[in-house]
Amino acid sequence: MLLDYEILKMVWWLFVGILLIGFAITDGMDMGVGNLLPFVGKTDDERRVMINTVGPHWDGNQVWLITAGGAIFAAWPAVYAAAFSGFYFAMLLALFALFFRPVGFDYRSKLGDARWRHAWDWGLFAGGAIPSLVFGIAFGNLIQGVPFHLDDLLRPFYTGSFFGLLNPFALLAGILSFSLLTMHGGMWIIMRTEGDIVDRTRKWVSISGLVAIAAFALAGVWLVAGIDGFRIIEQPALDALPNPLAKSVEIASGAWLVNYANYPLTMVFPALGFAGMIGAILMARSGRGGLGFTSSSLAIVGVIMTAGVSLFPFIMPSSTHPDHSFTIWDASSSHLTLTVMFWATVIFLPIVLSYTIWNYRKMWGRLSVDEMKDRFSAY
Repeated sequence: MLLDYEILKMVWWLFVGILLIGFAITDGMDMGVGNLLPFVGKTDDERRVMINTVGPHWDGNQVWLITAGGAIFAAWPAVYAAAFSGFYFAMLLALFALFFRPVGFDYRSKLGDARWRHAWDWGLFAGGAIPSLVFGIAFGNLIQGVPFHLDDLLRPFYTGSFFGLLNPFALLAGILSFSLLTMHGGMWIIMRTEGDIVDRTRKWVSISGLVAIAAFALAGVWLVAGIDGFRIIEQPALDALPNPLAKSVEIASGAWLVNYANYPLTMVFPALGFAGMIGAILMARSGRGGLGFTSSSLAIVGVIMTAGVSLFPFIMPSSTHPDHSFTIWDASSSHLTLTVMFWATVIFLPIVLSYTIWNYRKMWGRLSVDEMKDRFSAY
């Protein structure tokens, strides 16, 4: 059955957003643990406990990123081509950093040498910190617009540079991403461990949470006062065949705030971002790991949805040729492709969620140094 094309375009914007949120909550947790590993774990045993909290899950969590990339490729192929051209070196940097995680998890304990294990601890830190920063920097650049244009054959040409991506606002977005995921990983540690590890992690959750609050607030002020947005002046029917060159776009002050004015209910997302961060800090101080992890997860939802609502309907605006910007209406795949993907998602996503929940349930429980030594006496 073919669903309405316009509705499908909107549905796939929501699906991609859900995949990105799922990645940030699950794999962001793993990266946050890696960010804290060299600082919270004071002994090799304590660091081993921290690693064991994410060891059974990290590879499954990373599937969210792979699925999100695949969904972008299938639903918005032109965006995929332009983004991976413009962000090529940044994506490679994040990918190479992620390589430290599977190798680090598997090989860290193969040798008892302290220097070997210490080196892999910093490798796992790099595997969490660098992607955390890069993904935030990418969103920061999307909000400002990316320097690219299309030729008559709709081939994208990126005219910026790698260092051009490292502009002040993008770096602020990177700090927000890094501190938010560090706070989130800290709440996971508090929820899954005991003793001195929890006591030290509380301090780091407070520090990273306060940094995230400050960065989110500063980014909001900067967006209102110092960054022009994009708005569509004229475009074909929303259910027309995709053609990014068939619309007119202008850059205007306050354009990224229009959706909040037109749909006041969307203000719940920035409010949720702040409330979730504050809640995580308070729950960390009181030792309520479950509520704190829920709060940090809601903070992630709020921050990502704030960026999504601000950009909507743009996916990848062009700072040099605004009319060439990609939106959900003109960058989507064909009607048939979106329909087939929709039904595949409806069928298989519940299955994936079911075995993911089963996996977490089977591996649930608090870990401690004493418990680990008793269970793995040969360690």
